[in-house]
Amino acid sequence: MTARNIRRLFDLRGKTALVTGGSRGLGLQMAYALGEAGAKVMLSSRKADDLDRATAELQAAGIDAHWTVADCSMEEDTRRLAEETLERMGAIDILVNNAGASWGAPAETHPVEAWNKVMNLNVRGYFILSQQVARIYMIPKKGGRIINIASIAGLNGNPPAIQTVAYNTSKSAVIGFTRTLAAEWGKYGINVNAVCPGFFMTKMATSLIESMGKNNVASKAPLGRIGDDEDLKGITLLYACDAGKHITGQWLAVDGGISVVLGG
Repeated sequence: MTARNIRRLFDLRGKTALVTGGSRGLGLQMAYALGEAGAKVMLSSRKADDLDRATAELQAAGIDAHWTVADCSMEEDTRRLAEETLERMGAIDILVNNAGASWGAPAETHPVEAWNKVMNLNVRGYFILSQQVARIYMIPKKGGRIINIASIAGLNGNPPAIQTVAYNTSKSAVIGFTRTLAAEWGKYGINVNAVCPGFFMTKMATSLIESMGKNNVASKAPLGRIGDDEDLKGITLLYACDAGKHITGQWLAVDGGISVVLGG
């Protein structure tokens, strides 16, 4: 084959992406990355107002963006999300499993219902949506990209003050899920990879970071900073585009190096 130039390898024009939890934070940042590279983007989350605002923001930046409400902890909603996206957008070339939840409590008193809430969204939801998207589009089309958002919390235990046993367990599971799915679905031309973000000032993480001291958290990373509104764009685009076509079953920490000094 004739090698393509770098611009063509990173070009997503003609592709369609579905981003769960896409109305804010990391999901919206990844939606920007995919849309800025030329992809059409469907956002989903549980709140219509947030989705409407985020979609308007993307559209103002010249991105072909749409939205639909879905709760990915609910099987019926999750399967409908895949079907509706395909019906409205005509394709689902890229799936970003990002919607997630956390719960803080000591392991010995952690409520079982809270454990179930976290697992249903962070693991079960990823599985159901990936399965549905693969069945109705990626497997028949013999290709696709699935990007699962894990966390550096899935690589290590936490300092004792951070009591998120269900969240950490779920993110470890996402890494195993990613590698297993990549092994099974490579024959269909589907690449499956994971991103392990470190500390970003998201709605989920802000209170934790502020309780620990933002400067203190940043100082523990070799790069001396926490993540910003650009730091997931590069890896998202690499996993989604043809420049990353030979990468599957992998995870990458985007964390300023903090997992290195914490033993990741």
